[in-house]
Amino acid sequence: MYGIGIRRVATAMVTASAATLLMTACQPGGTPAGAGSSPSGAPVKPAASTSTSGSASPSTPSTPAASATSGSPAHTTTPSTGAKACGLPDLKASMYQAAVRPDGTGTGAAIVEFTNVSGKACTVQGYPTVAGAGNGSPAKNRPLTVTTTGGASTVKVAAGGKAWTKLTFVQVQGEADGYCKSGATPVSYPTLVVGVPGAGAHQVALTDGVIAECDDKVTVTALSAAKPS
Repeated sequence: MYGIGIRRVATAMVTASAATLLMTACQPGGTPAGAGSSPSGAPVKPAASTSTSGSASPSTPSTPAASATSGSPAHTTTPSTGAKACGLPDLKASMYQAAVRPDGTGTGAAIVEFTNVSGKACTVQGYPTVAGAGNGSPAKNRPLTVTTTGGASTVKVAAGGKAWTKLTFVQVQGEADGYCKSGATPVSYPTLVVGVPGAGAHQVALTDGVIAECDDKVTVTALSAAKPS
């Protein structure tokens, strides 16, 4: 009898629960069972609606912001200095071997120094061109393949002031006439023709020897107000 009573109570509870659910589902505007709540019983916020007025559809991928990186980071400029650009007669060039240069028996590296002899401030900017030459006309020369290094900016050269560039060559190896690692024959030039952008070609000789190099290649720094080593 005790077991029969428990089954009757349980049956009555199940019947009552089913009736409650049926009544809820049939009410006008009623919310289906389980809607508006999470499994834990906390309210669930509806998803925010997305407006498409005046904008691309939600399926359209956004366009990334434009990059701020310059296409040529090594070529930078500074604001105007108020001075005119130097011309060919404004500059006097000289050249000497650099203190810091590659190992070998050739020139290795040289500093070209430009002195403003115009009596007024003027500006230079950029990377010089370089050609090997004899002691004759600067027009009769052999251009070297130039690789530039460092950033270029406008350099204001005061009257009597100086600007510099450093030339680093493919060094000759060994003793006597030496040899080139590439297998090429070393070349010697009594002078170089160094071209300054906008300020002409300057023929210049080393103060202590001749230019000895391999492969007719040279790495060139931008014209600078700081003296290189």
